[in-house]
Amino acid sequence: MSKFGSADLQLPDDLRAPILAHIEDLKKRYLARGWGHRVGFGRRPALIVIDLSSFWTQPDHQIGSNLASVVENSARVLQAARAAKIPVFFTTFAYDPADPPSPQNVKLQLKLSPGCEKLFELDARLERRPTEKLIRKRYASAFKGTNLHEMLASLSVDTLIVVGCSTSHCIYATCRDATDSFRVIVPREAVGERCELLHHVNLLDIDIDLGDVMGVEEVVGELRKVTLNLGVDS
Repeated sequence: MSKFGSADLQLPDDLRAPILAHIEDLKKRYLARGWGHRVGFGRRPALIVIDLSSFWTQPDHQIGSNLASVVENSARVLQAARAAKIPVFFTTFAYDPADPPSPQNVKLQLKLSPGCEKLFELDARLERRPTEKLIRKRYASAFKGTNLHEMLASLSVDTLIVVGCSTSHCIYATCRDATDSFRVIVPREAVGERCELLHHVNLLDIDIDLGDVMGVEEVVGELRKVTLNLGVDS
């Protein structure tokens, strides 16, 4: 497993193995209760890349962290999605210093000021194309306050592949809002965040209740099947 996140928010070395073992045991116990079954891929998948801009992917920013492996694996899924010619969406934060404050701004006091807009530009390694929709959102979920649901419905999408950050916040919230309308697929190595423990706990919750957590290789393999079905050279 590639290391990612913030150094000061990692699990202590002596706790990592037992905690991860306990999480695996919890998954088995939920499976025994009928939770955590697979939804699988449908016929018309789409990919959404959540918030991979420098504000989150660069450790020197206030709530940023080392997400190099997450960006790399997201780019791998993105490459497969483009080869399969499925719809691709990106999100970033709709930063506007003129927005009125909300109660959530008391919980997380961002150190932002006019001129910080560039922090929310997408990571250049993703090489976003003009035909790939960029959604600027105000909230954790990519669905809240946007027309993402309508766009997916207009494309007859039945499966949403979710990559990016952060697992416990924007990834989780997007999966929560997607699960009642779409099959949700989360490539394990292509999501991450600053806190190791919150990542693992929320990834377990997603896998039990909201969608299928799968390896990147398996997701890429499924997208190759879409490519073959379309007769597209990969």
